Amino acid sequence: MDFIIIPFANALFFIYDILGDNFGIAIIVFTILIRLLTFPFTQSQMKSAAAMQELNNDKEWQKVQKKYKDDKEKLAQEQMKVYKEKGINPFGSCLPTLLQFPIIIGLYGAISRVMAATPIELLQLTKDISLPNAASLIPLNSSFLWMSDLSQPERLFLDFLPEFGIPVLAVIVFITSFLQSKLMTPPSNNPNDPSAAMGKSMTMMMPIMIAWISYSLSAGIALYFVTSNVAGILQYGLMGRLKLENLFPKRSA
Repeated sequence: MDFIIIPFANALFFIYDILGDNFGIAIIVFTILIRLLTFPFTQSQMKSAAAMQELNNDKEWQKVQKKYKDDKEKLAQEQMKVYKEKGINPFGSCLPTLLQFPIIIGLYGAISRVMAATPIELLQLTKDISLPNAASLIPLNSSFLWMSDLSQPERLFLDFLPEFGIPVLAVIVFITSFLQSKLMTPPSNNPNDPSAAMGKSMTMMMPIMIAWISYSLSAGIALYFVTSNVAGILQYGLMGRLKLENLFPKRSA
């Protein structure tokens, strides 16, 4: 995975250098840049979601679903036919999510590498980083806000709870992931829509999974998720695609 990790590590080093040696700020800026670079995929996701909502609420399509509800093979054939006619990519809404996984792996590897502690790791790091002043930046300042080391899982220890660390970022990751999913996923008014139940399940399961990753891995990863979620919500809002009513969809009569 060095082909992903090394460019990420260099990017983090570069941002860290020009922004006053603050690794937390470097991760936030890096995340925003990733969001901007992947915007075409996000835009495709929005178009796919809108097209799917329009199709699922279409009366004629609902009749087809009802007609072939006991013939899954025929229903699938009709579905693919309609997708082709309307130019709908059924996987378009999944692509931005899938793109996150190599980014997460690369970022986790980059954070672990730039936080080198042993002499061998430091030697390897100086070989990987192409910045001419890389040696003068090592070791990096890995503290940010209440976190003393962004390469370790984040916990907040309070005086009255000295033995229990509160995973603040993991909680924020879950909340922002859930809000992003709900705000950006239009509810289906079609009771025969098989994807509605799946979408509802994913709206809860994905935030739980991402929160668990944030809880288990480095604080830098959790900071990436929080920044990415907030940036995504703002991005949709600026484009006028944010639907507050999706948080509390009206029940069909």
